[in-house]
Amino acid sequence: MTPNAEDTTPKDRKPITELPPTGGAAGGSPHHVVPVEELPPDLNQAILEATKQVAAVLKRNDHDFALAGSVAVYAHGGTGNLQHDADFCIKPEDAEAVAATLEQAGLAVYAPPEDWLLKAKCLGQDIDLIFELAHQPVTAELLGRATELPVDSVRMPVLAPTDLMRALLAAFSEHHCDFGAVLPIARQLREMVDWEAVRDECGDAPMPAAFLYLLERLDVIAPRGGDR
Repeated sequence: MTPNAEDTTPKDRKPITELPPTGGAAGGSPHHVVPVEELPPDLNQAILEATKQVAAVLKRNDHDFALAGSVAVYAHGGTGNLQHDADFCIKPEDAEAVAATLEQAGLAVYAPPEDWLLKAKCLGQDIDLIFELAHQPVTAELLGRATELPVDSVRMPVLAPTDLMRALLAAFSEHHCDFGAVLPIARQLREMVDWEAVRDECGDAPMPAAFLYLLERLDVIAPRGGDR
């Protein structure tokens, strides 16, 4: 909901920070459209099915969102080697309404210790509802740069490649610096990314700078101001 919109949240609804897990420890409601036992055996396909279910619910209820993470890379033409969950970007002010919508659809929604996302379960798969990306709140401008793409036959807004790469590099730190996981993504998206914008955003942060230097040495991208 927008900051100036009339608050239609039910009066007895708990704040997000107090939302308990729902749907049981198995992470799912018996009212899911597709029962867990009918999931395809392939994990990648299971993640895609869960992504489609969540996106369909959000679209039907006119929520602003954009797909992020490895499924977004897949939507932009990357490999189908999906990681552990599906990620959706939502605005912070919409988090309560999105949580209510997913709960009404029978999904388990809960607030983890991290204060920049909600988590949900759909068809046995983990769903992250992110409202802070690259250490910045998700904004209407970020979502407005998303492109509508088909994800296994269901169209949905997908974060722009430059925004995806910016978020991946911003996550690097002394405690989390897995270049090996991000390098294939950089190769897959390299022609679609505005690398100068990524450099400007990362500034002099040492870990992103080291990764960008690695990309230059591997001839994935050109040095600043050059042509690859």
